[in-house]
Amino acid sequence: MIRFEDVSVTYDGAAEPTVRNIELMVSEGELVLLVGPSGVGKSTLLGAVGGLVPHFTGGTLRGRVTVAGRDTRTHKPRELADVVGTVGQDPLSHFVTDTVEDELAYGMESLGLAPDVMRRRVEETLDLLGLADLRDRPIATLSGGQQQRVAIGSVLTPHPRVLVLDEPTSALDPAAAEEVLAVLQRLVHDLGTTVLMAEHRLERVVQYADRVALLPAPGAPLTLGTPAEVMAVSPVYPPVVALGRLGGWTPLPLTVRDARRRAGTLRERLEGLPYGAPHGGTDTPAPASVPATATALASVQVPEDGAAASRRPRLFRRRPAAAPTPDATSPAPHPAVVTGLAVRRGRTEVLHDVDLTVAPGETVALMGRNGAGKSTLLSALVGLVPPSAGSVRVGGLRPHRTAPGELIRHVGLVPQEPRDLLYADTVAGECAAADADAGAAPGTCRALVSELLPGIADGTHPRDLSEGQRLTLALAVVLTARPPLILLDEPTRGLDYAAKSRLVTLLRGLAAEGHAIVLATHDVELAAELSHRVVILADGEPVADGPTAEVVVASPSFAPQVTKVLAPQKWLTVAQVRGALGGPGRTEGVRL
Repeated sequence: MIRFEDVSVTYDGAAEPTVRNIELMVSEGELVLLVGPSGVGKSTLLGAVGGLVPHFTGGTLRGRVTVAGRDTRTHKPRELADVVGTVGQDPLSHFVTDTVEDELAYGMESLGLAPDVMRRRVEETLDLLGLADLRDRPIATLSGGQQQRVAIGSVLTPHPRVLVLDEPTSALDPAAAEEVLAVLQRLVHDLGTTVLMAEHRLERVVQYADRVALLPAPGAPLTLGTPAEVMAVSPVYPPVVALGRLGGWTPLPLTVRDARRRAGTLRERLEGLPYGAPHGGTDTPAPASVPATATALASVQVPEDGAAASRRPRLFRRRPAAAPTPDATSPAPHPAVVTGLAVRRGRTEVLHDVDLTVAPGETVALMGRNGAGKSTLLSALVGLVPPSAGSVRVGGLRPHRTAPGELIRHVGLVPQEPRDLLYADTVAGECAAADADAGAAPGTCRALVSELLPGIADGTHPRDLSEGQRLTLALAVVLTARPPLILLDEPTRGLDYAAKSRLVTLLRGLAAEGHAIVLATHDVELAAELSHRVVILADGEPVADGPTAEVVVASPSFAPQVTKVLAPQKWLTVAQVRGALGGPGRTEGVRL
């Protein structure tokens, strides 16, 4: 159904091909998972299937890609639309209508399907993806996860023979991700649909794949095999595989169920051992409620006139922490205090009865299903939406009534859509602007980019980066100013495990310096490794708020893989287990 024959792709201005000499055949009714670190060319390969590469992206494609017998060199994307359905990393770039129902019908209208067929398929898709309650909603009012489900639904309604999906679960909560993957499995098994999918959150998808195709590095040969075979050699792998590697289990487990069957001896060895820090080092207690002074948080100075900050869009101008308070004996206010907060959007109450206090040095993970109000709470903390009831204080200020130049001395937001922050033509230009806006030493932002995402050239245009790379660049831009309160909305979307590990190390260091961090995430593994507290939102109000181990262990939906494997014990991460057993030197290759 899909065939790559000696395919290489070189983009304009690039010295080397992004992918080189790719040989791959995907049969009808097969689900192939494409894996590898960020930036190795996974999106390029997916784009070549639908003809977007090179007809839309530019560059040079050598070799041959055929889909259902059609050569993508001679068939443009519109000539493949009846065969191939594509969902990219950015759902917003796919939408052409205003409402959910219209978007689901648009692809079928373009193909000239009969109205009765269109109506039936729209209803089927609304039910399959849990979108029935959203059918009349404007797409612009949906959460990121809801938009992702709509994007997937819009390519399912025309019933294409081939589905190409680039990180289809990246913005979905765990339950919604399972629903989408179950739908894909039904299409593969029952209808013979061919699926080629790239995904970084392998803990969600690897067990569904018939085969796994690994791109280990840019320009490297493709490795193809069964999921177990590839996971044994892959540089990226989910926690359950990491646990199997730690224990020397053969074959490696791909699911929690497989791992639980093998974990009896390991649970016995861990019985009674103290729980260390989730990252495997010395356990760091949650910060005390008495905040540090702002003096300890300020790392750079900004001119009083704020001239540099004016070059950024108003809502996202970055400033460092506030200067020390005149009265050194009085404690600085908490970075964030929310009391009885309610927020309305039109006639809908999005948040209600929200109470949240964040202390310096504390990391809080906001979790909950798509549309629960996580992004709205972050928006309230940065002053983008006003409260309809209750109060929000950030560094003692009311954010929605504070001038942006003053507010950003106290808080920085990394939004779900990194393009809201990126407007320069090169990575170097973004970093130079960030340094100037923050009053930081030249090279500060660039050093952060290099730490989080090595190998990105200064002259690269942000639009040429993958979604994960753009998100990392936006994060570095915000962190350049080192605000006392850092807000992150889905910060690991599009990041591979190595990039996520670097992000965790950076954020943990910022928390140790006294920065408060609030992140909205569906990444249960990130919450387990990084956060002191987890707050679960449902229908706009908190339903759980407590230490990470207590909250996630009690939740089937939000528990990480290690917790599920080793329950009822309260282990969270592989690093924590390794640390309890004495480090890799004592456990590597040992049967557990």
